[in-house]
Amino acid sequence: MLMAGFCAAPGGGANAVPTHGSSGFVAVQGARIYYEECGTAPQAVVLIHDGVVDSAVWDEVWPQFCASFHTIRYDRRGYGRSPESAASYFETDDLAALLQHLKATHVTLVGSSHGGELSIDFTLAHPEWVEQLVLVGPVVSGMPYSQHFRERGSHVFELLGKGEVDAAISEWSQDKYLIAPGNDAARGRLLELLRSHPQDMTHHDHPLRPKPALPRLGQIHVPTLIVTGDADIPDVHAHSGAIEAGIPHARRIVIAGVGHIMYLEKPAEFSRRVIEFIKLNAPSSH
Repeated sequence: MLMAGFCAAPGGGANAVPTHGSSGFVAVQGARIYYEECGTAPQAVVLIHDGVVDSAVWDEVWPQFCASFHTIRYDRRGYGRSPESAASYFETDDLAALLQHLKATHVTLVGSSHGGELSIDFTLAHPEWVEQLVLVGPVVSGMPYSQHFRERGSHVFELLGKGEVDAAISEWSQDKYLIAPGNDAARGRLLELLRSHPQDMTHHDHPLRPKPALPRLGQIHVPTLIVTGDADIPDVHAHSGAIEAGIPHARRIVIAGVGHIMYLEKPAEFSRRVIEFIKLNAPSSH
């Protein structure tokens, strides 16, 4: 499948950005993954979604990134339009296969939550491909989680175990760390996204775990921005602090009034801060 058209803000209107783009599937080991790309700028940016919802979560910021960069987003296995996998695999291999398919081997990775963890792992595995890192509410492999973090979604998983998917989605969308209290429009959008692709929460996954990244963060030598929401769960702030301390010259900013999925809550501020960082630190060849 391959579609060509225009990437625009959801619903069009004054915020629509007419940026030529395409979408399709790329074969990976034992499966296939869905991707979209847009923009014609020489600098390539890959948006890697979190472990909550698929790549449509970037809709609110997609037009701004498309206008500035050659922008790529994709659904990891089991999310969105990408089928789940019955076999074990490395997520870093999937990303490498996608970038090779798109001939984008010098990229900036913008990874959210687990997407940030994957971005770190990929940079360690393929340092020659990554020019910059933007880690949004990230976690890092090799660092433990608190009991509060591990138990926080237990009721949601109980509902999923009973087959009560819509109830589980409704409950998960109300999580105070995902979307900060008071950001009702963003919470409604999260609920809409989860309901449109319930497999984001129900799929089975078999990713293989790479070597822990935490003790190897000092091997990363690209400009790195860490962005966290002040209302995010404490574990994310702890992981972000460890990443900031571990990656030489990493910079961290905290955005007020948002939780884990800040690009749904304050898309304009998120886009402005991240795009400014990427442009400021772009290699001179761009």
